[in-house]
Amino acid sequence: QVQLVESGGGSVQAGGSLRLSCAASGPLFMRYCMGWFRQAPGKEREGVARIFTLSGNTFYADSVKGRFTISQDNAKNTMFLQMDSLRPEDTALYYCAAAKNCGMFQASGFGYWGQGTQVTVSS
Repeated sequence: QVQLVESGGGSVQAGGSLRLSCAASGPLFMRYCMGWFRQAPGKEREGVARIFTLSGNTFYADSVKGRFTISQDNAKNTMFLQMDSLRPEDTALYYCAAAKNCGMFQASGFGYWGQGTQVTVSS
């Protein structure tokens, strides 16, 4: 069983930075693909960034490319999302997610989820 616990959310002004963390436990083969998703009120959950655990290959949504950086620790038990140049439209509940493989980058492809951490960016 995979368990995911996010931390690091908070409130920041536009242009500021936040770093999210996701502590993962459970068999590594069940979380070869790790990702960050976000959901704003009234909107669908959208993929932000993902990382292939074994190779470290990454993928970003166009909306965050160049501003957000996804990474993991050497033990592959903690995933991070460094968020710079934050904008009000980045305000959302951010979720950590895990899957056995990296297919289409959409929420339905991930079977394990954290509880979410709120990120609020004010203008």
